[in-house]
Amino acid sequence: MPEEMKKATVAPLLAVRRGIAAIEFYKTAFGAVEKFRTESPDGAVVAQLSIGDCEFWLADEAPEHQNFSPESLGGSTVRMVLVVDDPDGVFNHAVASGATSLWPLVDQRYGWRIGRVVDPFGHHWEIGKPIEHNS
Repeated sequence: MPEEMKKATVAPLLAVRRGIAAIEFYKTAFGAVEKFRTESPDGAVVAQLSIGDCEFWLADEAPEHQNFSPESLGGSTVRMVLVVDDPDGVFNHAVASGATSLWPLVDQRYGWRIGRVVDPFGHHWEIGKPIEHNS
């Protein structure tokens, strides 16, 4: 591995419509903290957010730059996986904040308690944690 890649990070950038509303949703639903924001004169935003130690970005869609929101595409090509200590609490809070439950939290046979919501901007979030099974 090249030396300059040893301290690399990857953070998703979610394309959305209504970027300012999306920032507020992620703050309310997931306790996201806004780390950076810039707005253009027409109101389009780019922001860096964090949930715990995890960072992600969001930006208003810009079709002229091939950045499309799930609302424009009719779906998303990415699912965010949010691993938390209390998936039930986070899941229920996200739904109470405006997300839609796609499948409820269940204990999966492969060792995870996980469920999926879609946020008001079309992004899918799997919320869960690994669980231990008693044999």
